Amino acid sequence: MAKGPLDGLKVLEFAGIGPAPFCAMLLSDLGADVVRIDRPGGGAAPHDVTARGRTSVALDLKDEAAVVFCLQAIEKADVLIEGFRPGVMERLGLGPDAALARNPGLIYGRMTGWGQDGPLAQAAGHDINYIALTGALDAIGEKGRPPVPPLNLVGDYGGGALYLAVGVLAALHERQRSGQGQVIDAAVVDGAASLMSVFNWLSADGLTSMTRGENLLGGAMPFYRTYECADGKYVSVGPLEPQFHALLREKLGLAGETSAPFEVQTEAMAAVFRTRTRDEWTALLEGTDACFAPVLSLEEAPRHPHMQARGVYQQAFGVTQPAPAPRLSRTPGQIQGPPPAAGEGGLERLLAWGVQAAPDR
Repeated sequence: MAKGPLDGLKVLEFAGIGPAPFCAMLLSDLGADVVRIDRPGGGAAPHDVTARGRTSVALDLKDEAAVVFCLQAIEKADVLIEGFRPGVMERLGLGPDAALARNPGLIYGRMTGWGQDGPLAQAAGHDINYIALTGALDAIGEKGRPPVPPLNLVGDYGGGALYLAVGVLAALHERQRSGQGQVIDAAVVDGAASLMSVFNWLSADGLTSMTRGENLLGGAMPFYRTYECADGKYVSVGPLEPQFHALLREKLGLAGETSAPFEVQTEAMAAVFRTRTRDEWTALLEGTDACFAPVLSLEEAPRHPHMQARGVYQQAFGVTQPAPAPRLSRTPGQIQGPPPAAGEGGLERLLAWGVQAAPDR
């Protein structure tokens, strides 16, 4: 069975949390052979979806023999992924200089929040702090209310893991021409700022305010927001284009003049949506050009007919979880296996890579 477009790619992952392991999951889903270096006694939780599809070697990186073993593994790897604070890998003797000296073709992926340099590089932080510096957090929420953290999707996973994955794939492509590896400095602040690019444009051209509760795509407009229904559940509407907006108003029984202030339009639409349940509105509006979808819970999402028809979710190792994405027509990805316990299967994989010596245990 085909393992995906990255079949044959050897990835050495140093265990961490957040965006680095999520990036490794994406590479595994697309067929890469990912071996994770875990701490003794560490390892993934049994249902940790982001740790799926690896094998594991448990090593104490403060032990010289373990570091030597890692360097031997680095010689055979195509990609290394680490998510420690700047300088940690160097102090362990596994930094980019040491790694690339052993393997000049290595793609060395580094994932941090603040980046490898700058005044905050050594400070602790999390997703909420990183996106706070980019303008993203300030724009999310209701007018006159505090900013609302959008889970940790914008920073850790959107601005972090996905940009690291893009960097890895770009560096692999460039290596085909040069034969040389390189270091990827993937920082959440960089990626989250990049995600805000469209708002730099819209704001500069005066097409939207970025004030919280006033921006075009932040829930301030009657035609791009959520509404509560009679059962206390919610629906989303997003008919930005005039013809779609007109269709929604027609189906709500509000066809006609739309020159009233946005606040008035919003309250009129809210009053109508409160007259029926979420599922009743879904029966009326879903699948039309009104740009509508019910707001589903995490538990409800896999049961939606569209998600079922596309197989967006799969059952694996006792957990309902997203299937690999994106989809490739000829070499599709697949879930390569469950999250490993610390030390599970990794030594055998590294021996298969050609690593000769095993660390003392």
